Amino acid sequence: MSAQDPPVSPAPEDLGDSPGLRPARIRVSVVVPIYNEVESLGLLHQEVQAAMGAFGTEWEVIYVDDCSTDGSFGLLKGLWENSSHVRVVRFRTNCGQTSAMAAGFDVARGELVATIDGDLQNDPGDIPRMVHMIDQGYDIVAGWRRNREDGYILRRLPSITANRIIALLTGVKIHDTGCTLKLFRAKIVRHMSLYADQHRFLPVLSASSGARITETVVNHRARRFGKSKYGLSRATRVMLDILSVKLIAQFSQRPLHYFGLISLSFLGFTTFFAVLGLISLDGLPGGSPFLGGAVTEDYRIHSLEMIAVGVVTILMMTVVFFAMLGLLGELAVKASGIHRRGTLSRILNELH
Repeated sequence: MSAQDPPVSPAPEDLGDSPGLRPARIRVSVVVPIYNEVESLGLLHQEVQAAMGAFGTEWEVIYVDDCSTDGSFGLLKGLWENSSHVRVVRFRTNCGQTSAMAAGFDVARGELVATIDGDLQNDPGDIPRMVHMIDQGYDIVAGWRRNREDGYILRRLPSITANRIIALLTGVKIHDTGCTLKLFRAKIVRHMSLYADQHRFLPVLSASSGARITETVVNHRARRFGKSKYGLSRATRVMLDILSVKLIAQFSQRPLHYFGLISLSFLGFTTFFAVLGLISLDGLPGGSPFLGGAVTEDYRIHSLEMIAVGVVTILMMTVVFFAMLGLLGELAVKASGIHRRGTLSRILNELH
């Protein structure tokens, strides 16, 4: 960082309004996470300015610098000084793309918020068309890179597999959840809690609150500068995030139902082993002690019966355990007031 750069603060630093900016009613905020994209930034800003300028609506672009080390912040500061549409947020440490998007959502002033990558692979020219789709009554428009300009084995095949799993588990039928180019109504994402790599699951997280979601084919271009910051190692994180999002989006609505199903499954196993043990013991000399038969001196409990009794005991404990977890989950959800706050927030947004 050069001597003329402002000091780095512990929290994300918002440079605020650029010199000479007169606040106006902003229609679209474009959020762009940036990490070491100094070669792409100039061309990207020209494309954003051309696309949004020709659209004929009030707009702003928010560049979130995720603690770049290649001079990206210096270039962003220059754009901020020379354009009334530019705002810049800077992180003290590298926090990841999800945190960068969340910071952009927090400071965005537009009625609509678009997200786009900073590597020139997304086309800002698609944003006006997505705005028209929002005006038809949708809350989220997701981009679909149908003709994706990436390697098939390392990028496209894992993405196709992950998208099908996500659609199967969540019921949200989107072809390309990993496409950064998306458009949201600001009230959907402004106060959403995001962490890990959950930015790609924003439509899924929003669907549980009744968001109207659609998708559109968008232009995707080959990477011109640098190299991708993601690899196959991301697949493991994506799979774990899918489970996390599944629980967040649906489990919190009915925790007792989920744990109840598990408890009932173990109850079925318990009944099976109990019946198996009764039938086996009933064939022993003197009859089954569970059925009132007498136990003679020659009576010896075979290893099978011992196993059956042990398994039944453990399974019964498991049934009770999951049933109690379900009740605790219900109490935790009700005590947190998460659903009441979400409903109230949606009502207030509609009233305003």
